Formats: sequence, C-alpha cells, structure tokens
Amino acid sequence: MSLATRALWAIDRNLRRDLTLGSVADACGVSRYHLAHAFGAATGMSVMEYARARRLSEAATNLAQGASNILDLALEYGYASHEAFSRAFRAQFGTTPDAVRKDATTNGLPLLQPAKPRDDGPMPLNLVRTEKTVALSFIGMSEHVPFSDNHIIPAMWGRFMPRYGEIEDKADNIPWGLSANVDDDGNFDYVCAVKVNRIAAVPKGMVAVRLPPLSYAVFLHDAHISLIPRTYAMIWNEWQPPEGARVADSASLERHLPGFDTNTGYGGVEIFIPLGDVK
Repeated sequence: MSLATRALWAIDRNLRRDLTLGSVADACGVSRYHLAHAFGAATGMSVMEYARARRLSEAATNLAQGASNILDLALEYGYASHEAFSRAFRAQFGTTPDAVRKDATTNGLPLLQPAKPRDDGPMPLNLVRTEKTVALSFIGMSEHVPFSDNHIIPAMWGRFMPRYGEIEDKADNIPWGLSANVDDDGNFDYVCAVKVNRIAAVPKGMVAVRLPPLSYAVFLHDAHISLIPRTYAMIWNEWQPPEGARVADSASLERHLPGFDTNTGYGGVEIFIPLGDVK
C-alpha cells in the first residue's frame, strides 16, 4: 500500500482534528520531508492544500444542509474566526459561507471529493469464526454511497465521531459500520454506528437500525483500513459459504477492534457477513 494512500485516509478520517504536515507524517510513520514528496508526486497537491480543500468542501456541504452557526463551523474545521474562515472559503469557491447557506446548495462549487486510492491486488482471506447473534440494535449516521465511491466513508466517520457522545444506552464503546439496502446498481446505505441496548431517543440527523438474530461468518481485516475494499473483494469472489448456507439479504457489519487507531488506520476490523439457509 502506498504512503499517499495511508495519508489520504488519515486526512479524511480526521478532518475535524488538528491537522498539520507533521501530524499526518507521524500517523504514517515517516518524516515530514518524505511525506511531502510522496504525497505531491501521487496527487499533484501538497498535504495541507488537500486538507484545506477537503475541510472547506465538507464545510460547504454542511452549510448547504443548513448549518446554523458559521462561527461554530469555522472552529470545527480549524479556523480561529468567522473572518478567517470566510476569507479561505471565498478564495476556494469564489463566494461566501452566508451565500451558500442562503442558497442551500453546493451546485456550481468546485468541491474537492475524497481522493480514491489506487491500490490493487489480492488480500489474505482470514475467516476467524462463525457465530449466531441475538437481535441487534444500532444508532448512527447513514449515507447512500455510490458503488464506485466508497472511499468517501472515512469522511463519514469523521462527521459521526464528534456526535458519538449524543447516543444513549450504548451496549459497548466500539464503533460499528453497517452496509445495507443494496440497489440494482450496487449502491448501498452505509451507517457509522454504535450498538445500543435499546433504541430510545435517536439524535437529530441519525437513524436507528434493528437486525434480527442471524448467523455470521466473521473475517479479520488486519491490514490498513483503507485496504478493506480489497478484503471485501476476496470475500465476495473467493469465499464459499458453508454447505447448506448462503449470504443472507441483510446488512454486513464491520466492528473496530479495541486497539484500532483512528490516527493511523491500523488495529484491525472484523467483518460480519450474514448467513441464511439455502431455500
């Protein structure tokens, strides 16, 4: 996996944190000099140029969706004042934050979407167990993800985790990802979530998901998290369900392991593939 791929993930996963060339280089385990050259050669942009453009693009989307306080949004994305944020916003988009909020659209703005990593090749297929679960309940933030653009998921996690504390009655503190509702074009709903003991109050802008008792085949993805699409590709194309079973038409799940590091993207994720009986 390329150094630039690791850096792209670290930036998009941590857009609301203090990002510098040094902090991204530390997350990737290299020097600032090394990262600056590798990232520039791979993307044609500097690390911080990319980070600024991504932050402003996310902020513009929030404004179009009705963010109520521009100063709070500015602070959230690393700007010390409304004025500094507005200057940077105008320089990036040629308009003001107030105008985007008033128009309630980002149409016509040159938003920078998350860059798509270009790593290819097979991954080890590590089936660690099968297990039967009880009914599960989750609360989280959902977004419809185009099949070809699942690299936007790290930014979704960056939006969800600052609101993690709003969710009540957590069953544990481990984040889960859910992929469900696949359409005919392969697009799907992805939910950044936490498992809860019961669904009571659902915070504004979040969804509740209930899953019935099911059996799952559980795989370990212990490489960098940005490579998880390659593990999925191996599961879908190389793995055969146990005799008498098939993949159920239900959500697949991702559970971060306790040692998962949101700065580096290492630490491992378990992938739960739902199983049903052959009919």
